Amino acid sequence: MASGGYPGDYQKGKKITGLQEAGQLEDVVVFHAGTKDQNREIVTSGGRVLGVTALGPTIADAKARAYQAVDKIQFDGLYCRRDIADKAIKAKS
Repeated sequence: MASGGYPGDYQKGKKITGLQEAGQLEDVVVFHAGTKDQNREIVTSGGRVLGVTALGPTIADAKARAYQAVDKIQFDGLYCRRDIADKAIKAKS
């Protein structure tokens, strides 16, 4: 999950919501990269903001679970690729 405009210019200090909900999903881990705690709120502080990883019985299941978590997280200017794992899923077909 990245800040809009990355890798070029992007704004910092955007409040991130939904982290707790995403982190409560089974077999999901949210990794912080470009974040910081500002007055007890997590805000963006870099271009690459968060990485979301999930486990599942298949690659497709893991991908679906990861994007279920991604959909719970919000911040202004959020950009997120939706093709992660597609090559691995096609290779298994």
